Amino acid sequence: MTTQISIGEVARDRMPKFGRGVPCQRDQHMLFGRVELNGAAMPFGRNTEVYGEDEPADYVYKVLSGAVRTYKVLSDGRRQILGFYLPGDVFGSDPGDEHACSAETIVDSQILLVRRATVLKAAERDGEVARHLWGLTATELRRSHRHALLLIKSAQERLAAFLLDMAERLSVKTAIELPMSRQDIADHLGLTIETVSRTLTQLSSSSVIQLLASRRIMLRNRSILSEMNS
Repeated sequence: MTTQISIGEVARDRMPKFGRGVPCQRDQHMLFGRVELNGAAMPFGRNTEVYGEDEPADYVYKVLSGAVRTYKVLSDGRRQILGFYLPGDVFGSDPGDEHACSAETIVDSQILLVRRATVLKAAERDGEVARHLWGLTATELRRSHRHALLLIKSAQERLAAFLLDMAERLSVKTAIELPMSRQDIADHLGLTIETVSRTLTQLSSSSVIQLLASRRIMLRNRSILSEMNS
């Protein structure tokens, strides 16, 4: 089953953010299960807004390449990063009519935009799409719950949980190539960048990890990291 969307409005709205003349491409992707949904595959430059808080939630997004962060700016000006989205992840499926947070690329990214109405209509006609849509919502709720529990733990426990989660999501066993900066990690874990750097150094000195580069980390002792995360 194939559904169509018009991408003209999306292209006009988003083109200035990554430069006019950069082509977007209409493509089919397996967004939910076996159902192909036509959408606009569009390039976004590094640190480019995909959507803003309180903007209409008219589209569902899938990361084709690159990485995305969702965040809120608190009343005191601090940034709280709610989540990171990697290739294959779907985001922007807010339950309300407006986005509850902002989304922004971390690195140069290719993102698929599919109209939310198209996804919902497909879910009405196809039980598999409905199940995947429900599964996506459940996954977001679980991540939010885990993140809330994580914020009451120590800095080492937070970093251990974060590294193990990234290793699982990036499907690597040893060396992790993180797309996000240490400031991003700090804003996600509710720490200062100084605490993140100091804690990583402590874990490296204890031979739990090895800092190969600023964003490349080898997990040398996953069992200790798992104990910290228990």
